[in-house]
Amino acid sequence: MQQLKPLTLRRNFSWTFTGHLVYAASQWGMLVLLAKLGTPEMVGQFTLGLAVTAPVIMFTNLQLRQIQATDAKGEYVFSDYLGLRLIATALAFLIIAGITLKAGYRWETSLVIWAIALAKAFESISDVFYGLIQQHERMDRIAIALMIKGPLSLLLLGIGVSLTGSVVGGALGLAVAWGLVLFGWDLRNGKLILNNSSQGREQEDLLVADAEPANSQNPLYPRWEGKTLGKLVVLALPLGLVMMLISLNTNIPRYFLERYLGERELGIFSAISYLMVAGNMVVSALAQSASPRLAKYYAAGNSTAFRTLLFKLVGVGLMLGAGGVFVAVVAGKPILTLLYKPEYAERADLFVWLMVVAGIGYVSSFLGYGITAARYFQVQMPLFALVTGASGLACLWLIPTMGVQGAVIALIVGAIVQAVFSFAVIAYAVYRLDRYQGTKSNID
Repeated sequence: MQQLKPLTLRRNFSWTFTGHLVYAASQWGMLVLLAKLGTPEMVGQFTLGLAVTAPVIMFTNLQLRQIQATDAKGEYVFSDYLGLRLIATALAFLIIAGITLKAGYRWETSLVIWAIALAKAFESISDVFYGLIQQHERMDRIAIALMIKGPLSLLLLGIGVSLTGSVVGGALGLAVAWGLVLFGWDLRNGKLILNNSSQGREQEDLLVADAEPANSQNPLYPRWEGKTLGKLVVLALPLGLVMMLISLNTNIPRYFLERYLGERELGIFSAISYLMVAGNMVVSALAQSASPRLAKYYAAGNSTAFRTLLFKLVGVGLMLGAGGVFVAVVAGKPILTLLYKPEYAERADLFVWLMVVAGIGYVSSFLGYGITAARYFQVQMPLFALVTGASGLACLWLIPTMGVQGAVIALIVGAIVQAVFSFAVIAYAVYRLDRYQGTKSNID
C-alpha cells in the first residue's frame, strides 16, 4: 500500500499556491472567454447564476471542510462528514430551484442557474474529500485536482458556448467538468487517504458495527447516524450561516445591480471585480496550508506561536492589498482593455476602488481562518450578520442613486466592518488562551 506522509508547510503552500494559480486563472479565463465571444449581458447572466447559487451552497456546505481540517482531536470520522454533506447538497439543489422559480427569471437565465447549481453540487461533494486530505496535510492531492479541474472547466465551457451560442451550454459543460474530476480523481484520493490513516481504520470499524454487511468493506460509505449527525449540525450550523452571510455580503451588490441597472452593468462590474482573485488565490493557498498548524498551536495552548503565525499571514495580506492598488492606479485602463474590451476599460476607476476592497478583504480573510482555527464558531454568525447588514443597507441606499460606484462603496463599508470586528475576536481568543495558561501554571 502506498504510504502518504504529511508534507511540510512550505511544500503544502507551494502545491496549494500552484493549484490555486491554475484554477483561478482558468476561472478568470471563463469570464474573459464570455466577454470576448459574447456580450456583457452574457457575462452578467453567468455571474448572476453564480450569485444566486453561491449563498445557498455556502450555507448547506456548513464549512465542513474547515471543521475537518481543524479537527485535531478526531471528534468525527470521514463518513459522518460525507453523510451530512450528501444530505445538505440535495437540500441545496431544491432550495436553488425554488428561489429561481420564485424570482421569475427568464427561462434561459433559470437554466443557467440550474446548470451552475449542478456543477456546484459536484464541487460540494469534492470539497468534503478535500477536507479529509487537508486534515492529513497532503495539499498536493488537492492542488492536482484543481490543476485538472480548471483547464477542463474552461475547455468544456468554451465548447458548450461555441456549440449552443448561449451561456446555458457553457454552464452544462462546467457541470460535466466538475463531475468528471469528482468521480475520476477525488474519490480515488479519498480512499487512498482513508486506507493510510488511523481514521481510515476507525472508519472501517464503525462501518462493521453500524452498516450493512455489503458496505462494510467500503471506506467511502457515508454514515447516517442520527445522534452523531445532529451534534455535527449543531457544531457546523453557525459556520454555515456565516458562510452564507459572507457570500451574501459579496453578492448583494450584484442582486441590486441586476435589478436596477440590468445584466449589462452587472457583467461589467463582475468582470472587473474578478481581478481581485489574483490576491485571493495567494490568501486562500497560504491560509488553507496554515490552518491545520494554527489549530494545533491553539489546541496545544501555544499562544505565542499562534499569534506569530497569524500576524505573519496578516502582513502578507496587507502587502498584497497595497500591490493591487498600485497596479490598478498605474496600469488599470490598459489591463482592462487587453483582458476584456474597451467598454470595460472605460470603468478603470472601479478597478482601483475594488483593489482597495480586496486589500481589506485579504486581511479579514486571514483573521477569519484564525478564528476558525481557534474553534470560535458561535461568534462568527453575529459578526457576519453585522457585516452583511451594513453592506446591504449601503447597497439599498447607494446603488439606486450612484449605480456601480455605490456598489463599490457598499463593499468597502462591509470590508471595514469585517476587519475591525474580526481583529477584536482574535484579540479576545488570544487573551483567553493566555489567561488560561497563566492560571494553569499557577495551579501547577
